[in-house]
Amino acid sequence: MSKIEESVEVIAPLTTVYNQWTQFEEFPRFMGGVEHVEQRTPTLTHWVTSVDGVKREFDAEITEQRPDERVAWTTVSGDVRQAGVVTFHRLDDARTKVMLQLDHDPAGIADTVADKLGFVRRQAKGDLARFKEFIEARGVESGGWRGTA
Repeated sequence: MSKIEESVEVIAPLTTVYNQWTQFEEFPRFMGGVEHVEQRTPTLTHWVTSVDGVKREFDAEITEQRPDERVAWTTVSGDVRQAGVVTFHRLDDARTKVMLQLDHDPAGIADTVADKLGFVRRQAKGDLARFKEFIEARGVESGGWRGTA
């Protein structure tokens, strides 16, 4: 099991950043390798990814959601095994820190090698940087899901 912790400062208000993060179906716009995300229920998402030509599908369940504070999840089906939490921290009226903690369990030899070489960590760091660019360029969130789990 690999443990990853990354963070990024975003120049946008806390609620804007949180609301955008909860728009899971927009994740392919800034997450590398994510082809499609479908929110099937308030707490269940279906993911299709493709990394280096390897296509995977899995479901993730939101296990905890506190608006403007945190979203936690775990995979519940498919060939990806991970759990994580994203927390949101108000720095001031115009800046927010986004912190990601991810537990990733590589599946197979190729995943294990990629993990050992730091691919998952670099991917997470790059995804957060692209999220920052995405929300800062927009200036406003495209929607928001403020449910609780």
